[in-house]
Amino acid sequence: MQYDVIVVGGSFAGLSAAMQPARARRKLLVIDAGEPRNRFAEHSHGFLGQDGRTPSAILDEARRQLLAYPTARMVTGRAERATVAGNGFEVRTDGGEIFEAKRLVLASGVRDILPNVPGLAGFWGRKALHCPYCHGYEVAGGPLGVLVTGPMSMHQAELISDWGDLTLFGDGVFEPDADQVRILEKRRIRFEPAPVIEMQDDYSGGLIVRLDGGRNVGVRAVFTAPRNEMASPLADQLGCAFSEGPLGRAIAVDDKQQTSVPGVFAAGDAARLMHNIAFAVSGGAMAGVAAHQSLVFG
Repeated sequence: MQYDVIVVGGSFAGLSAAMQPARARRKLLVIDAGEPRNRFAEHSHGFLGQDGRTPSAILDEARRQLLAYPTARMVTGRAERATVAGNGFEVRTDGGEIFEAKRLVLASGVRDILPNVPGLAGFWGRKALHCPYCHGYEVAGGPLGVLVTGPMSMHQAELISDWGDLTLFGDGVFEPDADQVRILEKRRIRFEPAPVIEMQDDYSGGLIVRLDGGRNVGVRAVFTAPRNEMASPLADQLGCAFSEGPLGRAIAVDDKQQTSVPGVFAAGDAARLMHNIAFAVSGGAMAGVAAHQSLVFG
């Protein structure tokens, strides 16, 4: 085997996982395509000691620190194929390179499938957001919106109403029932049933939500809960089990981030249903420690 551990994905979970076997002086490879999920965000918030820094700055420093360990290596590329090979695993990249390792950590994250609303994608990560704990403080106090995408949207609206005066946009696909109407009234959340036909910049720091029928609603930001899909096919190729959540699948792991496939660990957004940088780093650290310990005691 060329490596003791291969980590697929070099963002927060992957680099956190990689640090552990590197510090244990094991041969470690990170394969990263350079497309972290939060690359659209201008700043990172709620991550202890790093609040307000750009995600790219945090990752640049993390890569520098990891590569200071002589047994650690990173390659740029997309891991396209993973198979069991003897007592370990073989990973093939889009560049045709083949790498082998005794253990594998999957930390390649998820992709957001955004609502099909014209203009929304251009504001993603800046004025169109998904996590109030990551971005809510910066837009709090002014009018906010939640764009309905499914059953999670009522929960999201209740939560985000803590950050400001809120409008729930039903987008022509959602009508609250009697119990939900009572919740909206209790939380003082306005409801707009009309389809959203476009989102535009108001050029003063906020958005204009254009509704079918000619009405416009101004907000500082719109939150929404997009569906997720795996950013990498490797977990499926290896036969890992998945758990189903309200927004998509997650790789099923135990309390040590071990998947259903022996020797394969997973961490980050691909391996949990609630997503946050701090959670990704925590899961990555556990995956890296567990992968190393499995080499010692397995």
